[in-house]
Amino acid sequence: MTEDNIPKDYDHQKEKDWQVKWGNDDAHKFIGDGTRPRYIIDTPPPYPTGSIHMGHVLNWVYIDMIARYKRMNGFDVLFPQGWDCHGLPTEVKVEETHNIRKNDVPRDEFREMCIELTHDNIEKMKTQMQSLGFSQDWSREFVTMTPGYRRKTQLSFLKLYEKGLIYRAVHPVNWCPRCETAIAFAEVEYHENETKLNYLEFPEVDGDGNVLIATTRPELLCACVAVVVHPEDERYKHLEGKKVRLPLYNREVSIITDRDVDPEYGTGAVMICTFGDKTDVSWVNRYDLDIIEAIDETGVMNEVAGKYAGFTIPECKSAIIEDLKSEGFLTKQEKVDQNVGLCWRCKTPIEILVKKQWFVAVKKLTDEIYEAADEMTWMPEHMKTRLLNWTGSMDWDWCISRQRLFATPIPVWYCKECGKVHLPKEEELPVDPALDKPSMPCECGCTEFIGELDVLDTWMDSSITPLVIAGWPSPDFKKHFPADLRPQGHDIIRTWAFYTILRSKALTGQKPFEGIVVNGMVFGEDGHKMSKSLGNVIAPETVIKDYGADALRLWAANSVPGSDVPFAWKDVKHGYKFLRKFWNAFRFINMHIKDFEIDDESKERIRSNFKPMDRWILSRLNRLVESITDAIETYNFAEARNSIQAFVWHDFCDEYIEAVKYRLYNDDPEMLDSKEAAQYSLKTVIETTLKLLSPLTPHFTEEVYQYLNPEGLSIHKTAWPEVEGDLISDEAEDLGETTVELIGDIRRFKSASKMPLNTPIKFTAVYTENKGLYDDLNGLSEDIMGTMRIKDLKVEMGKPDVQEKVVELTPIMSKVGPHFKGDAPKIVQYVASNDADEIAETLDRDGEISVEGVTLTWEYLTPRKEIIGKSGEKVDIIRSENLDIVLEIVKN
Repeated sequence: MTEDNIPKDYDHQKEKDWQVKWGNDDAHKFIGDGTRPRYIIDTPPPYPTGSIHMGHVLNWVYIDMIARYKRMNGFDVLFPQGWDCHGLPTEVKVEETHNIRKNDVPRDEFREMCIELTHDNIEKMKTQMQSLGFSQDWSREFVTMTPGYRRKTQLSFLKLYEKGLIYRAVHPVNWCPRCETAIAFAEVEYHENETKLNYLEFPEVDGDGNVLIATTRPELLCACVAVVVHPEDERYKHLEGKKVRLPLYNREVSIITDRDVDPEYGTGAVMICTFGDKTDVSWVNRYDLDIIEAIDETGVMNEVAGKYAGFTIPECKSAIIEDLKSEGFLTKQEKVDQNVGLCWRCKTPIEILVKKQWFVAVKKLTDEIYEAADEMTWMPEHMKTRLLNWTGSMDWDWCISRQRLFATPIPVWYCKECGKVHLPKEEELPVDPALDKPSMPCECGCTEFIGELDVLDTWMDSSITPLVIAGWPSPDFKKHFPADLRPQGHDIIRTWAFYTILRSKALTGQKPFEGIVVNGMVFGEDGHKMSKSLGNVIAPETVIKDYGADALRLWAANSVPGSDVPFAWKDVKHGYKFLRKFWNAFRFINMHIKDFEIDDESKERIRSNFKPMDRWILSRLNRLVESITDAIETYNFAEARNSIQAFVWHDFCDEYIEAVKYRLYNDDPEMLDSKEAAQYSLKTVIETTLKLLSPLTPHFTEEVYQYLNPEGLSIHKTAWPEVEGDLISDEAEDLGETTVELIGDIRRFKSASKMPLNTPIKFTAVYTENKGLYDDLNGLSEDIMGTMRIKDLKVEMGKPDVQEKVVELTPIMSKVGPHFKGDAPKIVQYVASNDADEIAETLDRDGEISVEGVTLTWEYLTPRKEIIGKSGEKVDIIRSENLDIVLEIVKN
């Protein structure tokens, strides 16, 4: 192609063309034939909301950069895309869209509505992902709501059940009254809240005294089953084993002792309710206390609450406080900070209810989770601590049953006669126990069964992704398992990472992946996490429309794993400006290298003719290859991005290209070798830097590379640059830096003198007293002269031989007139008609001069001085900022 084919400006709208071409060419397809080393990425399956956000952009840019880098390094990369479909938000959206409640229509009909909405949302998000240039292999797409995926989730349930790692039991569980379902501890978010600590008097049963209890939950008085104090608390020694009467309810409960009581909190006497918090559960189990269910599944008080039955929790709390006041049981209230557990979906305060649920026996697998965590590499390393801390804090097993509809059914039936649990055969999966029936009668002979209506936690779907993408349960899955990499956010370490490690160890005995790289959250420009409620959300498509996907990707790349990332428009604009700077440089370079060919024979000849600036830029380039390779290997994307930009913008564009222009435009046969060396260097640098940049900005680099290589090979099919160690030289870089500094000094001089940079300079002398620098400078003359358009340049040892000369004297008329009056014209005439430097010498020597009987001193004159070189011409003297040199410059 010729330079005429290249648009003046880079058009980011062409990104769409490359996305289509990559898709048509199956450019990112995983082959899996074993001819290349494989690299498997356990990609996060996002929830299909219908719109990706900046957090998705950050996470997937990380993944895509790694995938593209690995492909260029010869790996057969599996970068799949999945969708974690099931969940309450879809159910709620369907209810809103169709103006129904989930139980208004048959279960299967409601699920079909959810499936239809999910398919629509997936297509929208898929389009958005493709608009960012993410290189998934879409032939490996997986969707958790499909029969094939549900089969694998149910199969994993059966296998864990057979191993005794899944069981059903009546147990206190975290319950969301809004979602009306059990939730796991990992789905509970804790938020600081201010509430009131209420001091209540509990009358002693055997005596006239009262025990003062401090509680934040007086609405649970009806569920109080004991009062507990510390065994060494002297205030309550006399009450151990005795009873108190509940205010308002007049029911008697025992006083017990336990060392878990904090004597410093409140009054040191605590009421045990079923259930106010996890500590209540521990005490109830430890002392085999009764369980009183005070709250129902919707967050409404039960009959045991007495006159408060039917009240919501807040209503009950308000009413009971008023009654406690009026009855004289409430002695005081004080403000206190409270850590409240909320449902992570709807932010409703969770309750602890006693329910028959299905559980995974987490505590049986704790040691194996620790072992797997230690076998994996973590980036950053401290994220492993989060997982280990969470694992060590697991007091309860993982509750996996949910009271919803749109999810994978729990594959279980119960015999109508004897209640025995019946499981389907593996070949019968997937099943829906609400619709399907067991193929065999019960051992008791009964043929009637009750299907399990509860469904599985959505994490039961998504926590087998490394197994699913590997092809499990086919025996061949081991070829692609464990995965090489798990990329994910730090907010789901205790869910997706924890559950995946647990499931993989339980099902295969192996860790699920070799390494895990953790990204942070995205914050708005206001410093807060992006949130619709805060109004600080920036939609990715807004950025892409104005600046393109690659500019947005450069913003995302300017980060390191584990750290939260602020979104800033200025960063996007900077990336946009950088790409255009590179484009302009490419357009210039292409004019000079479009017909330039290199073969093995010419390569060695050209390299033998390198000039100092060629050796400098190529040494810098190869150090860049080293540093970028190391940065991406260690997931230091910010280092990679910033190093490439600094090199291209400053070293290459600002310094090298400017320094070799004179060689490129010179057709003198004697300059041919020098010109070819510059062309070779330009071609090498631009092609190498494009490859280094290609994982970060795939569209831009593909566009430029196609002009440079018209045979049509995608840059993403080329090999990652290798370091040419013989081109790395400290000496070459030092010499090049000297050239850059000296050219910079002259460039700044031209700018300060308001001279256009292409204005020729008649003569320049470079003086130094450093012998080594003198020798170096003699070898740099050609580049310095050519770059700064200096007609004659000399390098001299020593200091400039210059003198200051007064070239003009101007009478100060405001003084001359009043002082000399009628003689003033004589003064003016004398100064104008005589040599200014001779007058100055006389004044400097004698302090005065006689002009026709009138005495003249410096007081009445203003001198204008010039520096004169030994040639007799006016010169400018410049002292270098960073080099031990002085420049003597003669302008035209």
